[in-house]
Amino acid sequence: MTRVENPRKEEMLLLFGIKTVQRALPGRLSTCRYCGVYAEQYLEERASKFTLFFIPVFTMSRTYFVTCSNCGQRSSLSKRGMRALAR
Repeated sequence: MTRVENPRKEEMLLLFGIKTVQRALPGRLSTCRYCGVYAEQYLEERASKFTLFFIPVFTMSRTYFVTCSNCGQRSSLSKRGMRALAR
């Protein structure tokens, strides 16, 4: 009698990806570097997060932006510059 083994394949589904989350931070009155007007500066944070099964696991990168309410010009900020503006 010959014994035939049935190889069993185990398959697994793994869902992963990158999600960008945008968050508005409290704005500040400051002088715009483009138009030179003392006006409200809107702060924004964008974070790229690694997701596993649609659940954010860790943050891969963060960027900060400031937008002038007078001229609408947007520029990026470093984390240090964002902290100085947020004070």
